[in-house]
Amino acid sequence: MTATTDGSAEGAAAGSESTPGLPAAPGVGHARGPAAEAGPPAPVPPRPARPGPQAEYGDAPGAAGPRAEYGPRATPGADGGRVHVSPLGDLPGTALAPGTAPPDSGPETVPPGEPDGRVRVSVLADVLPAPDRAGADREGLDRTAPHPAAPDRAAADLPGPPDGAPPGVYEATARAARHLLERQDAEGWWKGDLETNVTMDAEDLLLRQFLGIRDEATTRAAALFIRGEQREDGTWATFHGGPSELSATIEAYVALRLAGDAPDAPHMARASAWIRAHGGIAAARVFTRIWLALFGWWNWDHLPELPPELVFLPSWVPLNIYDFGCWARQTIVPLTVVSALRPVRPAPFALDELHADARVPNPARRPAPPTSWEGAFQRMDKALHVYRRFAPRRLRKAAMATAGRWIVERQENDGCWGGIQPPAVYSVIALHLLGYDLRHPVMRAGLESLDRFAVWREDGARMIEACQSPVWDTCLAAIALADAGLRPDHPALVKAADWMLGEEITRSGDWAVRRPGLAPGGWAFEFHNDTYPDIDDTAEVVLALRRIRHPDPARVEGAIARGVSWNLGMQSKDGGWGAFDADNTSPFPNRLPFCDFGEVIDPPSADVTAHVVEMLAFEGRAGDARTRRGIAWLLAEQEPNGAWFGRWGTNYVYGTGSVVPALTAAGIAPGHPAIRRAVRWLETVQNEDGGWGEDQRSYKDPSWAGKGASTASQTAWALMALLSAGERDGKAVERGIGYLMETQREDGSWDEPHFTGTGFPWDFSINYHLYRQVFPLTALGRYLYGEPFAPGGGL
Repeated sequence: MTATTDGSAEGAAAGSESTPGLPAAPGVGHARGPAAEAGPPAPVPPRPARPGPQAEYGDAPGAAGPRAEYGPRATPGADGGRVHVSPLGDLPGTALAPGTAPPDSGPETVPPGEPDGRVRVSVLADVLPAPDRAGADREGLDRTAPHPAAPDRAAADLPGPPDGAPPGVYEATARAARHLLERQDAEGWWKGDLETNVTMDAEDLLLRQFLGIRDEATTRAAALFIRGEQREDGTWATFHGGPSELSATIEAYVALRLAGDAPDAPHMARASAWIRAHGGIAAARVFTRIWLALFGWWNWDHLPELPPELVFLPSWVPLNIYDFGCWARQTIVPLTVVSALRPVRPAPFALDELHADARVPNPARRPAPPTSWEGAFQRMDKALHVYRRFAPRRLRKAAMATAGRWIVERQENDGCWGGIQPPAVYSVIALHLLGYDLRHPVMRAGLESLDRFAVWREDGARMIEACQSPVWDTCLAAIALADAGLRPDHPALVKAADWMLGEEITRSGDWAVRRPGLAPGGWAFEFHNDTYPDIDDTAEVVLALRRIRHPDPARVEGAIARGVSWNLGMQSKDGGWGAFDADNTSPFPNRLPFCDFGEVIDPPSADVTAHVVEMLAFEGRAGDARTRRGIAWLLAEQEPNGAWFGRWGTNYVYGTGSVVPALTAAGIAPGHPAIRRAVRWLETVQNEDGGWGEDQRSYKDPSWAGKGASTASQTAWALMALLSAGERDGKAVERGIGYLMETQREDGSWDEPHFTGTGFPWDFSINYHLYRQVFPLTALGRYLYGEPFAPGGGL
């Protein structure tokens, strides 16, 4: 029995009744394999254990291997010699936690020029062994050579050019396909670098300073990268070509001070002068000031209060932890511990030069009117500061202990939390303050996992990824190759399918708080993130698997059935889909004084909803009542100019490039007014060079919508929309294909310094280094061979 949209296991099976305002959709088939039969999810095969740094610890929290259930895990007792936890009431919160001492951490370097050309440095020096880098050796930012473990696939098994193909298009497609094939890992996955901004690198150094494990080699390499990102005026931006950003500039400056750069050096003096001119530390975001408070550079009293008692709020109470998006939830829970204990480590230097007025480092701000939401939450924060002085001691100790258990229970097999760097950093700090020794298995694994976020470049610089995207990159690469004509049983595609099937998540997670009756099934974004599979990846993995002829079709069908059932059950009440949770739409979290770092809730978005609708159409479910609700939601979300907002990619070009193919796949005719409006908008924002581009500034200023330097990935998104709308022979498509051909490099790749991915709209931008490869190949393939759907009709 399929799950209903409220997540219960009981309810109506998939129906075909019409959504109000929409006629019934025709049945939609697909061109590449049979759709999954409707019915109960297939039995779950055992998930193979994946190697990870915790395997040696046996019964330790986070031990490697499959997890049978989602719940508390036992922590080894102190008599095992591995746990050193002091009573919470005895923690001073102002020095190293009891049972821990800063170990000697002298430099440990291995000269460049190892057989694989990489530098091998244990960034934790004598504290921890060098990390297991299996499955994590990645190319540097400028690396375009094939993956060293990849087999030779120069003779890609591609079909010949179709009749009437324009000159050069087939050759460009074949070059791009071969380049992508050569980048596949021997295990079957793809992963490009995930580039964000220097706050990742700065905070990594600050963490190591806080724990007493910062070493010279890591510091030198991180500083080399940070300096390389500084601009002529002494500042740092958060995306390529973007405006100077205060918090990023402050954090980068402090990191370079840790690396030994003198404050009167020209590049440092320019940075500090700009910081002072723009309000100084007092004007920085909350997260920046928290990092500075850890070393006494900012007063904890001048930060928003974040009480650990939040963990006790039931899920129906406003501002409970499940009202926050999963990325914010994983960050806020450990920060409640940090906020409660207010640790301060000795500062290695002063930062007076970063205050606009050193005599008044925290100038008073006029509060907002009490009748406004902002004013109400400001006054609530003041009340929480008062509560801190009178909070019952036993209640606070219990809250911190509960938060600690919550954190440990969500540590992944590879030692990370949620597969993303920020929650991992704050979880390590929180557990350390709760008394976890650095040699404790949880801490060792957590710190080792942070090593795997480092990308070492050939020049010796070290860049920290905020996240890793192998599942996302692999399913997109498989789609691109299949749509470019690679035969469905090609070994590269079969190996990719094998790897994706092995990554299926078949246990429950935090999403079940709102969908307790829903059976698990789906995929996450990262190598390890079983707690938070996401709806977007699950939809795209299903679309990829449908394009592959696997030797074990029953295994594929079972995984697809579970993924489709889980995605259907994660539909929100309004008909759309968010990324990780259902109905994560509370208006309150974004209003908290603490939450000034970006989006902290996970409401439905057009791009995710579109990918789910496209997947459901591919599965022959265009007539399903839930698909129809998704279509109606998308049509209602179209902007007046004809575009759709893009939540996880930049921005209106991404949203429109996602929605139009989904709607036409689901049976919306190319002549439908919504499709025509989208086509007209894309035509009006095409650049003179034939490409499309959109700057991150469109998230703050609508006048930037569809405007920016042309990029390969955004040009591909526009082409994918136009092709699905029947515009193959139109002038805009011809010019767009021409742009991709003209900008392709000799090896089949494209260059793309611009950030076309989105973490938080405007606040956190991403350059996915594989986007420049997979999306142009998809667009070229569809231009040559047509759409991968066979709609049964139109609306």
